[in-house]
Amino acid sequence: MPSKKALIRRPSPRLAEGLVTHLERETVDVGLALKQWEAYVEALRAHGWETVEVDAADDCPDSVFVEDSVVMYRNVALITRPGAESRREETAGVEEAVARMGCSVNWIWEPGTLDGGDVLKVGDTVYVGRGGRTNAAGVQQVREAFEPLGARVVAVPVSKVLHLKSAVTALPDGTVIGHIPKVDRPSLFPRFLSVPEEAGAHVVLLGGPKLLMAASAPRTRELFESLGYEPVVVDIGEFEKLEGCVTCLSVRLRELYA
Repeated sequence: MPSKKALIRRPSPRLAEGLVTHLERETVDVGLALKQWEAYVEALRAHGWETVEVDAADDCPDSVFVEDSVVMYRNVALITRPGAESRREETAGVEEAVARMGCSVNWIWEPGTLDGGDVLKVGDTVYVGRGGRTNAAGVQQVREAFEPLGARVVAVPVSKVLHLKSAVTALPDGTVIGHIPKVDRPSLFPRFLSVPEEAGAHVVLLGGPKLLMAASAPRTRELFESLGYEPVVVDIGEFEKLEGCVTCLSVRLRELYA
């Protein structure tokens, strides 16, 4: 059976110092953020996911956004080289965690940069956002790592948001969803559904019809319900102040076989 494991990482006490690029900085309540993170983790567990906690990186303010440190394809873990130099120390603990889980480990090398939040997998198609944090060399190294395994890598321009998955994610049937004002080229996706709120563009597939999504997108929740999905809603408001969303707080490992 496919695996249902999720890497997570506890928020740093310096979370409020995290980077912001496309938003005005707001005050982050670190205590409230920890409670929201715990509720997020509990939502994963309640829907059958085994969580694996990466060692904390208290000196790295953005380290809770663990998705940016590694990209998974089948059992291959591609350790990233974040576009923000201040985030590069985050990858060591994640590399140790995936190695312990038996993954085959590869790396992005200089001059490539890649943030995991720029990678969206839909079946065997791997969309990679090329923009502020991921460069052309990073995209090419994703091709070199994953195309021999059967992936098709497609570069997607990203200019209006931090990461590709800040703009789009995908439903269980492969339909890509996004809030049109934040998507550079919707026509790149064979099936695209516009959602009414920016935060509604972010879902984690929990299994079956269940979608983990943010509480800040109530109209999109209604849209998903009308389509037969079952939204599981979490409040991640403190992380949204730092351009975070439900996808970047975990890394889902779906294809590790015992």
